[in-house]
Amino acid sequence: MTSPTLPTLDIANFLLDSKSDAANTLVTKLARVCHDPGFFYLVGHGIPETMDNNIMEIAEQFFALPADQRHRIAIGQSPHFRGYTILGDEMTQGKNDWRDQLDIGPEEPAVSAGKDDPAWLRLRGPNQWPESLPQMQNIVTAWMEQIEGLCQSLIQALALGLGLDQNYFTDRMSPDPYTRLKIAHYPEQPETKEPAQELTQGLGLHHDSGLFTLILQDSTPGLQVEIDGKLQTIEPRNGAYVVNLGEMFQAATNGYLRATKHRVQSPPAGKQRISIAYFMNPRLDAVFEPIKLPPHLAALATGSQNENPDDIVYPVFGDNTLKIRMRAHPDVANRFYSDLL
Repeated sequence: MTSPTLPTLDIANFLLDSKSDAANTLVTKLARVCHDPGFFYLVGHGIPETMDNNIMEIAEQFFALPADQRHRIAIGQSPHFRGYTILGDEMTQGKNDWRDQLDIGPEEPAVSAGKDDPAWLRLRGPNQWPESLPQMQNIVTAWMEQIEGLCQSLIQALALGLGLDQNYFTDRMSPDPYTRLKIAHYPEQPETKEPAQELTQGLGLHHDSGLFTLILQDSTPGLQVEIDGKLQTIEPRNGAYVVNLGEMFQAATNGYLRATKHRVQSPPAGKQRISIAYFMNPRLDAVFEPIKLPPHLAALATGSQNENPDDIVYPVFGDNTLKIRMRAHPDVANRFYSDLL
């Protein structure tokens, strides 16, 4: 496995003036990179390094808390899939991931859903925060607000790159995008009784749902991306976020935009890894119908790369994300969504 250099996109000129020649160059390159490889480094974002450091430091403090304090906000007691997932309790492709994590979403009251309301309304609700880290909520919320603004600009840039109006996706995003944050901790794998058995799945091979995922990593490598049919390790870079696309963009563009498969390998003995993934999603009720692309882009749209008859991509985002949440957290599904099983 090699460590290729992902394309690097500098969004600074677009943020300064979205109609400038430099911005136009950026949007053209963005559309091309989102077609292949579907992963890139993003720089020029303007988010202060201190904010990245603050959220990474509070993440480290959270995972250093005694286990009983983390377990008090277990995700299994939240119908909204918010809270702490115990090490090894989340699943990808039917196998347990060797990581623990904290899931956070928009802070809002729980919705009282009736029997005729869509089940995904139950995803809306409050977060769970650790009592022993009272500063965590403010630090995390402030970072999420900055990232949301950046991702909104990124979506506008992509719309232009696809030959659409800059605000083409605005009605699907406003006023309540279902953004989500996953603060993940990857410890080393435990020793096995069988020396020949290699345990490496920190996070199993998958592609993301939704629109964009933006990732802040610490200095320990582990992210691997499927490029040209091979899994290749992507090195962390100071000051750069790693960005990839989700399956709703891919499905809506008939595969022109690419939701690239990726995974995380566990760190070596004596190491740990922390990453913070921000999922930029539309409103839960947003419908992503096929997008009419310019002929030169449509000619490159060869269908979804990740078609699976047992894994339908629903056009309504809420249906899509609830399907994935229930599959990843069967404990929450059994407790709060038994009527759907």
